[in-house]
Amino acid sequence: MLRHVSSRRIGRALKRLAPVLLLGLTAALPAAAQTAAEAAPTESGVTVSHALPQFGEPRLGPDFRHFPYADPEAPKGGAVTLAAAGSFDSLNTIPLQGETARSIGLIYDSLMVEPQDELAVYYPLIAESVEYPEDASWIVFNLRPEARFHDGTPITAHDVAWTFETIREHGRPFLRAFYEDVLAVEVLGERRVRFDFRTRDTRQPLVRVAGLTVLPRHWWTAEGRDITRSTLEPPLGSGPYRLVAVDQGRGLTYERVEDYWAADLPVRRGQFNFDRVRYDYYRDADIMFEAFKAGAYDFRRETTSRLWATGYDLAAVRDGHMIRDEIDVTMFRGIQGYFLNTRRPPFDDIRVRQALGYLYPFEWVNRNVMYGLYQRIESYFPGAEDYSAAGTLPDARELALLEPYRGQVPEAVFTTVWQAPETEGGFDRTNRRTALGLLREAGWEIRGGRLVNADTGEPMTFEILLSSPALEAHTQPFVRELERLGISASIRWVDSAQYQRRYQDRDFDVISFAYTFYPPPGGELMSYFGSSQADVPGSANVMGIRDPVADAMIDIVINAEDLETKQAATRALDRVLLWGFHAIPHWYNTVAWIAYWDKFGMPATHPPYDFGFANSIGFQPTWWVDTARAEALARAR
Repeated sequence: MLRHVSSRRIGRALKRLAPVLLLGLTAALPAAAQTAAEAAPTESGVTVSHALPQFGEPRLGPDFRHFPYADPEAPKGGAVTLAAAGSFDSLNTIPLQGETARSIGLIYDSLMVEPQDELAVYYPLIAESVEYPEDASWIVFNLRPEARFHDGTPITAHDVAWTFETIREHGRPFLRAFYEDVLAVEVLGERRVRFDFRTRDTRQPLVRVAGLTVLPRHWWTAEGRDITRSTLEPPLGSGPYRLVAVDQGRGLTYERVEDYWAADLPVRRGQFNFDRVRYDYYRDADIMFEAFKAGAYDFRRETTSRLWATGYDLAAVRDGHMIRDEIDVTMFRGIQGYFLNTRRPPFDDIRVRQALGYLYPFEWVNRNVMYGLYQRIESYFPGAEDYSAAGTLPDARELALLEPYRGQVPEAVFTTVWQAPETEGGFDRTNRRTALGLLREAGWEIRGGRLVNADTGEPMTFEILLSSPALEAHTQPFVRELERLGISASIRWVDSAQYQRRYQDRDFDVISFAYTFYPPPGGELMSYFGSSQADVPGSANVMGIRDPVADAMIDIVINAEDLETKQAATRALDRVLLWGFHAIPHWYNTVAWIAYWDKFGMPATHPPYDFGFANSIGFQPTWWVDTARAEALARAR
């Protein structure tokens, strides 16, 4: 068994090895030149390949044996218990109705798989090969004959087409937006399915479809089942695990499928090694942490700075039974912050939104609440340098994209680096004066110590909706600063189910929210920020953004023919959104904080992307139970 190696050292070593890995110089990979040749277009101009890259060529050839960060000799067995926040009342991922258990992805397979060390390249899982023309107007997936669901039924092109049509007709708005470029799907045979696209000369829509999770048509259309409604019946899957126990709102137990059809495929080898995986749900964050300290679950991705700074001064850590570590990984993320509902007054006025940003005392909160461990977010794509406008002026490519819209966006988009307002000591009088000036321009004034509308006399009051009481300490200083300017703001936290309903129904004034971001971006940006989605219940356009220039930049991102244009358009979009002041940005971290009980073995290399979130399982699927370590831990307890 492998001994524990510091993941921080592993991360640094991975960075040094990155150029080697990018050339594919490992025992598992063929030469890069061979890869390019085998993916070359045929005489008809149609590329037939084992992999689907959005840009360039795939790094792994058709004969690769496993992903470089997975150990093909990883032992199977043992169990892992994980924790999940909140609750669930549905196991159906399709409809908007219900709060779905995120870990349900463990039971499903997709057409193709994106590895954790190569962006925007998909390798074969259910599909063994793809065909697509030079203009990327269509794609054909050729399915593996051995692919099957857990009941032994083969996975066919009819299942693929039915899954897509079900999403298009009944899927939650974000899912529909994800595939909006698909014009039609056609079954060409039992194991051949074709998708046609509205767009041309961009592989973005092709890559999106490659990640499609395939559902069993025969199971969902059986009498008594309804794909359009929530359900707690364990669904039939095709993936490495099956769901064997459901404790509504409290826990889920998965069991490894011993005869899993894809276990020996290169994209699965050395992964999903535990015999059983259990998720226990906790509604209270403090109780969840206490349960971890007591050994009730095995792995924790820490997101609370207070706990990371002070909560792990434990005998178990000092004795080496619990490992506390920081992983050097590239963590792509979307913006996190207080999202303003611009559908409602007074947030429909950009001056009011900008003024409120001057009143958030981030430096004070970071120092006094978060132990100085975070950085301020100054981008809708923090941490993604190629896509973020943070700290820069627009370059030549961005200017070329934005110039036709001069006059439709603030001139600062062209001339000024966007920066979140800073406070030296915490609460800043200069920022208050600036905020008050903007509010006066917007028609507000102070009367009797209260900020009121100059015309109607109505006071400015609003509610800040939180998903957890843990965020109250971060929000109270903001509320106090608002009160100093005569603004009455209240804090309301609700459970996860109410929180989901309220943001889907747009029933909030200000909400603490976060977006995910995984480059290269595509159609999901329309759901996040597109005008067409602003009033669609359940869409991801939480803030209600309606900006034709943002729409134009999103369109360029989606249809970009090369990576450089996609990156430039995303940075331009970032600037337009920042200068629209739709959100008050929060904070982010540059490393992954993890803690786990010392019972695991792991490969010598951690993947550089997506640590702990593969398949939304909240854990790294290449780890395994080290029997000797697990026995030593049991004795120590």
